[in-house]
Amino acid sequence: MQMQPVDATTQKIIIAILTVLLVVLCYVIWRVMRRSKTGTSAEADKLQDSLRDEKMKSSIILSAIEDGVVLIDQQMTIQSFNQGASNITGWPTDEALKLHCDAVIKLVDAKNNTYASDDYPFSKIFQVGQTIHDNDAFLVTRNNKQTPISLRVSPLVDEKGKIYAAVGVFRDVAQEREEEQRRADFISTASHEMRTPVAAIEGYLALALNDKVSTIDARARGYLEKAHASTQHLGQLFQDLLTSAKAEDGRLSSHPTVIEMSSYLEQLSQDLKFSAEKKGLFSEFVLGSSDVIDASAGANVIKPLYYVFADPDRLREVITNLFDNACKYTPEGKVTLGITANKDVVQFYIKDTGAGIPAEDIPHLFQKFYRVDSSATRTIGGTGLGLFICRKIIELYSGHIWVESQVGKGSSFLVNLPRIDSAKAEQLKNQAVLPEIVPMGDAML
Repeated sequence: MQMQPVDATTQKIIIAILTVLLVVLCYVIWRVMRRSKTGTSAEADKLQDSLRDEKMKSSIILSAIEDGVVLIDQQMTIQSFNQGASNITGWPTDEALKLHCDAVIKLVDAKNNTYASDDYPFSKIFQVGQTIHDNDAFLVTRNNKQTPISLRVSPLVDEKGKIYAAVGVFRDVAQEREEEQRRADFISTASHEMRTPVAAIEGYLALALNDKVSTIDARARGYLEKAHASTQHLGQLFQDLLTSAKAEDGRLSSHPTVIEMSSYLEQLSQDLKFSAEKKGLFSEFVLGSSDVIDASAGANVIKPLYYVFADPDRLREVITNLFDNACKYTPEGKVTLGITANKDVVQFYIKDTGAGIPAEDIPHLFQKFYRVDSSATRTIGGTGLGLFICRKIIELYSGHIWVESQVGKGSSFLVNLPRIDSAKAEQLKNQAVLPEIVPMGDAML
């Protein structure tokens, strides 16, 4: 079948229709693209407004905080400085910005010694890479006034793990320190004054219980014995209060000397085992990781020399307190006194098979007056100051004390002390000089 040729008029109509369709198609595409652009622009504007609002909120929050907040970059240049920081340091915000951090936040210790570069938290943070706490620093303000502060410096890390900035938060604790000092003075004075009458009462009760001095019936003796025990407990409370007050303000007496810890602890374990035997508990002394020493059995073990520099009477106070606590809270089983060491640290520990300590109580054990409140411990007497005093004593010798425990599996109280070698120990024995003890922080074996 043969197709008929299209005339000129028809061709023009077809071309006109195609042209119109093309124009319509272009218009539709343009409207779609415009609408898309308009939506993207609206979203962008919305995002910018949101960011602007968040920045304003952050600015308002930082301005309202009484604590000082400062942001520094890698060159330790101040990039952000809130009103709280301005109030504490005496530096106006606009003047502090872009200055080097140590020109604005000048830190000294309790002896008015300027922090060395390695100890300055805002420079140290870029080396250690972990949050730094300092509760003993004094800030020198712009007017050269020293203000005690509590300082926390935290690193800001990018996706590659590199520290690109740091944030410091600090607050004025002058009022808190003054209140603490007043409390400590009151406790110290009250404890000292009350010890004398309590000692007199205890003495008279002891005389009343002495068969050679007085004659009393069994019922009266029972009352007097309870009164005597309560008086002894009260006297111990006053003594602990006085000791804790001295420990807090640095008046705790200490006469350090060279101690060979393995022999010292072995001898002390013989004195302490009677406390365990009273409760029917087995006690042992462990040297190293597994050597159980029993002096009464004549064990012959070559003991390494573990030297530390500390006050033997203060260490005895710590060890006796920990051992007695272990006996109190262990209904059956054994209490172990042990020692081990590496080249830098001497570690001794008291381990028991008692009820254990709940995980939520462990962080608070070494605080003043804190006692675990459970049915297993509520009936056991105590002042709540023993572990606090132990911590303060161990810190005198740059040591560290902590506890590891599980409910139902017993507890282990561990103490690390800096170790000195035999040559240094001999030198200290022959010379009345103090060694340079490097603080160990939280180092553990």
